[in-house]
Amino acid sequence: MNQTRVFLIFAWLMVATLLWMEWGKEKAAPPAQAQTAAVASAPADASIPNATGAPAAIPSAPSVGPSAATTGSAANASPSVTVTTDVLKLVLDGGEMRQADLLQYPSTADDDSAPVRLFATDPANYFVAQSGWVSQGGQAPTHQSGFVPEGGKTNFTLAEGANSLDVPFVWTGSDGVTIRRTYTFTRSNYVVQVRDEVVNAGTAPWQGFVYRQLSRVPRALVKKGPMSAEQYSFQGAAWYSSADKYEKRKYDDFVEDGPLDKQVTGGWIGMLQHHFFAAWIPASNDTTTFSLATPGGTGGTQYLIREVGPGVTVAPGAKAETTARLWVGPKLVKAIEAQHVPGLDRAVDFSSYSIMATIAGWLFWVLEKIYGLVGNWGWAIVGLVFLIKLAMYPLSAAQYKSMAKMRKFQPRIAQLKERYGDDRQKFQMAMMELYKKEKINPVGGCLPILLQMPVFLALYWMLSESVELRHAPWIGWITDLTSRDPFFVLPIINVAVMWFTQKLNPTTGMDPMQAKMMQFMPLVFGVMFAFFPAGLVLYWVTNGALGLLQQWWMVKKYSEEPAKA
Repeated sequence: MNQTRVFLIFAWLMVATLLWMEWGKEKAAPPAQAQTAAVASAPADASIPNATGAPAAIPSAPSVGPSAATTGSAANASPSVTVTTDVLKLVLDGGEMRQADLLQYPSTADDDSAPVRLFATDPANYFVAQSGWVSQGGQAPTHQSGFVPEGGKTNFTLAEGANSLDVPFVWTGSDGVTIRRTYTFTRSNYVVQVRDEVVNAGTAPWQGFVYRQLSRVPRALVKKGPMSAEQYSFQGAAWYSSADKYEKRKYDDFVEDGPLDKQVTGGWIGMLQHHFFAAWIPASNDTTTFSLATPGGTGGTQYLIREVGPGVTVAPGAKAETTARLWVGPKLVKAIEAQHVPGLDRAVDFSSYSIMATIAGWLFWVLEKIYGLVGNWGWAIVGLVFLIKLAMYPLSAAQYKSMAKMRKFQPRIAQLKERYGDDRQKFQMAMMELYKKEKINPVGGCLPILLQMPVFLALYWMLSESVELRHAPWIGWITDLTSRDPFFVLPIINVAVMWFTQKLNPTTGMDPMQAKMMQFMPLVFGVMFAFFPAGLVLYWVTNGALGLLQQWWMVKKYSEEPAKA
């Protein structure tokens, strides 16, 4: 029994340590003053890496970095256009999307709060999506200048009943080359189609390379407690290629982990944050080059991920076209899967470990199905616990049966302890002989706990990362399942459940030090769970309550009369 207790204590402490380490990771950005200086001093001529099929040297695009508009300069002559759909309100010009409000996602749990602003140009929250062209020996529009609204219209709204909205821009070069860029928005969709049509009305061939990039400073995280989910959620750049699959890099590692110069067919690049992200998705058959950069310098706080290509050669009188998608919005699992882009679902970054991410994905799939039936994420979590307990019933039944038998034979164990006194070796041998004779498995309770450990960790990441549960209420005082219980009701209930569970467990033969540790375990977990998301504590309380009920039944069934000494 002592070995079992030691093992269980070690398992619980290991879980607690892992969780504490994860939640203790802080990725807070540098102070806003440092960010402002870095953006303002960013060089305006960051080079573009070579694209597949490009000449040996591609000239740098003018001002590939934060646009002049973001730093207070008047260099960007392109007028801004405002676009409003049912889910997005954006400010953009032909080369840069510089502001994006997510209309269906308030910044706080208050319904009247301002919507989440994903793209912004103020120095402390700088985050933009940019796209332009470079040309070998010719003219080309960059993300800073060249494109102008076609027709001069600067305000677009998705009409009632309309399914899509086109916002056109045009650039005309002196050599007869015209590039018409069209942003297409669709109802209830966070994906923007970006189509460039190159028409060569000149007398000489024109060769160009399109580039697309995301540039930002790390966001200053809002601390909502020592174990706030936002503190550990991944913040940085991510990309996907068919060869190396999903990869990511934290802002702190942009320089230390070396340059990125990866030729990819298809794939995607993105910038991830808690609950939301932006990503450029080239056409599946386009070959591009992915790269990372820090336009603010190695000591700056501005970071950029870029893809260059494909290159096009347009003969006189001919035209060419290239398209891409820009995701700007929440990490909605179903909407992401609907894009049918390999690896894009990994933007919902449940875990850095693929096995944990897979388990979290399965749990979310089941949770979403239950939510479809009950219409409440809190009750869906309760339903998920029932299904998990049902799946593990054979193991947990064996666990509680073993514990009930151990409780039944406590008088005989006490007699053995009295007989052998301080000779612990003989006492352990006699107790193991008793277990063998009565067919009691002292470690029978370990396997269910070991199986629940990865489920518990995966569930935490799933509840913390799933934007579907963001600000989702349960009942009464629980108005946000991804935040801690404001009145600590669930953690207190958890302490009570653990305390009553301990009372049903046999303690005869336990080392006094172990006994004291076990007595403090409910309180330790109660304090720790006080800072956990309410949804996770709800899961654990429900799981513990069902386990307590099952254990009480087993004790009643197998130990109605204690075995005689």
